[in-house]
Amino acid sequence: MYAPEQTKALQQQSTSLLHKVTSHQISVSDLQQLREVLRFHEYRYYIMNDPLLADAEYDQLYKALEGIEKDHPDLVTPDSPTQRVAKGLTKEFANVQHLVPMLSLENSYNADDLIDWDRKAREAAKLDTIEYCVEPKFDGASISLIYEDDILTRGATRGNGVAGDDITTNIKQIRSVPLRAAISQYGLQQIEIRGEVLMSKGNFKKYNEQLAEQNLPPLANPRNAAAGTLRIKDPKEVGRRNLEAFLYNVSYISALPANQPSSMLNTHSGSLEMLWNLGFRSPLKEKKVVQGIDAVIAYCNNFEEQRDNLPYEIDGMVIKVNDVELQDKLGMTTHHPRWAIAYKFKARQATSKLRAVEFQVGRTGSVTPVAKIEPVPIGGVTVGSISLFNEDVIKEKDLMIGDTVLVERAGDVIPYIVKSMPELRTGNEQTIIFPKTCPVCNHPLVKPEEEAVWRCENPACKAQVVERIIHFASKDAMDIRGLGEANVHKFFELGFLKDVPGIYRLPFNDIRQLEGFGEKSIANLQNAIETSKKQPLHRLIFALGIRYVGETTAKVLAHAVKHLFDFKEYSIDDLQKLEDIGPKVAGSIHRFFQNADNINLLKELEILGLILKNEHKDLSTQGNLTGQTFLFTGTLPTLKRSEAEAMVESNGGKLLGSVSAKLNYLVTGEDAGSKLEKAKKITSIKIISEAEFIQLIYR
Repeated sequence: MYAPEQTKALQQQSTSLLHKVTSHQISVSDLQQLREVLRFHEYRYYIMNDPLLADAEYDQLYKALEGIEKDHPDLVTPDSPTQRVAKGLTKEFANVQHLVPMLSLENSYNADDLIDWDRKAREAAKLDTIEYCVEPKFDGASISLIYEDDILTRGATRGNGVAGDDITTNIKQIRSVPLRAAISQYGLQQIEIRGEVLMSKGNFKKYNEQLAEQNLPPLANPRNAAAGTLRIKDPKEVGRRNLEAFLYNVSYISALPANQPSSMLNTHSGSLEMLWNLGFRSPLKEKKVVQGIDAVIAYCNNFEEQRDNLPYEIDGMVIKVNDVELQDKLGMTTHHPRWAIAYKFKARQATSKLRAVEFQVGRTGSVTPVAKIEPVPIGGVTVGSISLFNEDVIKEKDLMIGDTVLVERAGDVIPYIVKSMPELRTGNEQTIIFPKTCPVCNHPLVKPEEEAVWRCENPACKAQVVERIIHFASKDAMDIRGLGEANVHKFFELGFLKDVPGIYRLPFNDIRQLEGFGEKSIANLQNAIETSKKQPLHRLIFALGIRYVGETTAKVLAHAVKHLFDFKEYSIDDLQKLEDIGPKVAGSIHRFFQNADNINLLKELEILGLILKNEHKDLSTQGNLTGQTFLFTGTLPTLKRSEAEAMVESNGGKLLGSVSAKLNYLVTGEDAGSKLEKAKKITSIKIISEAEFIQLIYR
């Protein structure tokens, strides 16, 4: 799905966004990029099982996105990572639905986080103290098992949380998973059990030694080894890898006729005991039932000290409300249960030597320094490259070529340099000199006063041209399937593709001569290119890569004009009058449309057949909502935000982007944001539910 070059670019975007989050510089202008990198990391984690981002770092980006969308609920889109658990499935195995969705867990990193979570749980439960069950957080691959009439009938991967891959045959090769479990003795006809597949440290070491004997590259860590094994098509090979499975949660039960489920299922600890009795490897011996959050914190700290002595990898602890009835009362959000939380252990560290710094150029001309260190294993992964973000980071950390540096993998995944060790310098170290000219095209670099990054402003810079073409053809832009990163680079190097308009002039007769390009792939690419000409205006605006303009802002711009060239006449003040466009975004848009090269580009694209006119359908002026204004906030029970907004416009109503005295109705869903609090202060606004909204339409 993601070519190496795109993966590299998204990793750079991730580190840049993480820096913005930690330095409190994240803003609404980063909304689209946040979504893009989160989608990428969801794919790496849930589909590839080869994550490139720490859970802690992912959570930082996720919470940043949540925060922006909470402050701007009108910018929430149905496909935002916050609106779903995850996306996409592999195709090698059949797609099967889970009986109950497999939600993620909310993460915590210190005692204060746990204390705050406990406070919210106690307030919701109206209790002074809650009984918790604390158990290890296994670092493996999530699975879901179904038993019916005492027989294992299905095993599945987590997938996208709602459905996963049917891996029953491979699951049967794991000896710690019983093929028969006497669930009928506990009054059950069917049960769905959640767990984690692992490769122990000892088996992982043995397997890598076998690979070395065959002159094959070793696997990175036990988690990736376990996840990759589950997708191997040869069950015999799965069996040879000696996987193990811990089962730790009962997610669904159905009772035998005229039977009551066992009372052991009334508590989480009781269900772990039942699973152990049935022959599963549950964390019965590792878990502990405690009263109150102070005891939870003490047990987590004690277990962290024993972490390296365990035969398997864990990356934290999981704290669950022990009473199942109370779990049901506390409920869940669209992303995680409110009755459970993960406590993540501290990051791992190592020292290394800084040998060189390379400078990479992105789509917008930003130049990012990347440290090349002596490869060092940290938490089972070998680290050799680390983003340094910008010149200021190099100065703040006092880095020099040849320095001994302390490297940390935050959340055990993404690496960064914590500090240099000047006391170990020998005098042979060299100052890191940030280039004054672009490392790709040699054009002078500039550094805007309000920014921390140096930029190449040469629009013809090879690195930028390639990245712009890749962005233009990407799924969320013009969606030209078959023109991914690898093909863009290949066509560019061969001289087949020099700029964005060149996409529509590709020499297919020459491409046919290339290895791997048959008639079917050529026809598919030609069709995708022709289809892209019909993309609506907002897609084209986003595809142009105007700085700070994401998908939502692109829609605002497309709706504001009849033809894209109308923006040539817009002043910065005119642009700021549009919904959610501030001075920085307005300035960027204004500069784009005052640039003669950009205007010539648009003229060329229009000649090639692309749509520069606003061809949106005329909005209805009649219906039961005529003359009324609406705004939506929170997650609606049944309707997608886009569906509800379309219903407003098709019934004569008008959508507003923010709360004001002009608003008639605020339609609220779960986890309504700040819009709800603002609306409560304006007495003329009617606050209604989705059901009441539907009644207005069909009254």
